[in-house]
Amino acid sequence: MQILKNIYQVGGDLNGITFDGVDAGYNDCNTYIIATDNGLIMIDSGCGDTLDQIFRNMKYWSLNPEDIKYCILTHPHLDHAGGGAALKKQGVKIIAISETADAVSKGDERTCPYLYHKKFNPFEVDIIIKDNESFEILGINFEVMHLPGHSMGCTAYLFNHEEKRIVISGDVIGTLLAGFHGWDGSIDFNKEKYIESLIRFSKIDSDVMLPGHGMIYFYKPRRRVEEALNLALIEWR
Repeated sequence: MQILKNIYQVGGDLNGITFDGVDAGYNDCNTYIIATDNGLIMIDSGCGDTLDQIFRNMKYWSLNPEDIKYCILTHPHLDHAGGGAALKKQGVKIIAISETADAVSKGDERTCPYLYHKKFNPFEVDIIIKDNESFEILGINFEVMHLPGHSMGCTAYLFNHEEKRIVISGDVIGTLLAGFHGWDGSIDFNKEKYIESLIRFSKIDSDVMLPGHGMIYFYKPRRRVEEALNLALIEWR
């Protein structure tokens, strides 16, 4: 579905855009496409088993899967990075922070295959980015925020689009109606670092937040982050 002009959600099983055997589940993250004149940027690859559904959704909006030039990962969990190996085979360049890059290259427990009863297919990240770094691809400038806690590789990305400030949050923030925080069963989940990340994230203003699962935040996303921080401070100390 089209979120804003040239920004689309093409995957995500919690709201039924894709299906991986679980109704309204968390097997498949929200996958987004940013369309530019020079090609397509994908945000997270989904679990891998739904790539054909993602590509079919893209074609409905006249987005050619062969035009995907880059895939930016928010973290290494299988529901977000499981399609990375297949994308690499078609020439897509993968972008991620070093913690995520290391996890997906090894395909170890940090990718959480045990949660989905699947095998993670390892792959190498092409471009490793750093916290506080800005990088430009296909004419779009992204700012990097490393926000560990849900996993050590959790990363948010900010960019400007049609006079709006957009933030891609991955699983740093929980889904509306289903909790305030990302899943806490990851082998590298860390409450102390998560609180530090929420404190940092709560100071960021944006107009639209694209989360890792479920509903998109179109109204004052910072409020949601502040609520998540408040609850973390109450429950986790």
